[in-house]
Amino acid sequence: MQSIPLRIGTRGSALALAQAHETRDRLMAAHTLPEDVFEIVVIKTSGDRIQDRPLSEVGGKGLFTKEIEEALLDGRIDIAVHSSKDMPTVLPTGLALTAFLPREDVRDAFLSPKAQTLTELPRGAVVGSSSLRRQAMIKRLRPDIEVVMYRGNLQTRLRKLAEGEVDATLLAAAGLRRLGLEGEITSLLEVDDFLPAVGQGAICIESRTDDSDTRTMLAGIHDTDTQVRLDTERAFLAVLDGSCRTPIGGLATLRDGMLHFRGIVLRPDGSEAHVTSGSGAPASAVEIGISAGETLKALMGPGFFQDH
Repeated sequence: MQSIPLRIGTRGSALALAQAHETRDRLMAAHTLPEDVFEIVVIKTSGDRIQDRPLSEVGGKGLFTKEIEEALLDGRIDIAVHSSKDMPTVLPTGLALTAFLPREDVRDAFLSPKAQTLTELPRGAVVGSSSLRRQAMIKRLRPDIEVVMYRGNLQTRLRKLAEGEVDATLLAAAGLRRLGLEGEITSLLEVDDFLPAVGQGAICIESRTDDSDTRTMLAGIHDTDTQVRLDTERAFLAVLDGSCRTPIGGLATLRDGMLHFRGIVLRPDGSEAHVTSGSGAPASAVEIGISAGETLKALMGPGFFQDH
């Protein structure tokens, strides 16, 4: 029997709460339920507490999910709402990604008071980013500018930019849109030039594998196209053992009934990159992702993700 209220676990940032509220509102609409049937439970994660070091030094992606998944396994919450790009490729036994919401804009947004685009930044400009993927791709495109570590939630990063701590930063367009902050975007980086992180722009919902009532409920808001795309991207990432320690980008799209994928791996200093692509039927999503990952793994060789 489905517990009442249905407890939705989430991080406490403004963006995480917006994603939890979107999930709740979609469930209310799909099942004609009142708001009081749901409870949003805020859980502080290690990734939220550690703000003074790059995540790659202290454990990577799992830092934003570990405590939430423990609450799910303990029965303190019934579902967990995550940004898909924060999710490790291997989940704890007993948990599964049960639903995906329709995917938002996948692109990275360029924010700067100094220039309209990344290419227009002056030589020696300082760009802040906490993402190794973004850092490496910026260095690849603009080796003449300085890239610095830039932690903090979305509002903190916007404040640091306004205060002049950096000349520019890159953020996920989806997060800015979900918070009604589209007006902060100076320009958007097109995916042909700047592949996003695996899962960027997609909200995923995790639940216990033995909780059939909740899984049935979540089926009412699940977006199959997003799942097919994420199945491809996550399979690609799993082959490469992708984490916050590795600069990897990947994007699957659906066009005319076919699934198309592009992936990239880069050295952290941007000095070398390998790109691959693949296409096929949506039913072959996982196989397409695995094949792309194995292609890049063969091209990279050992020690690729170490700086020269």
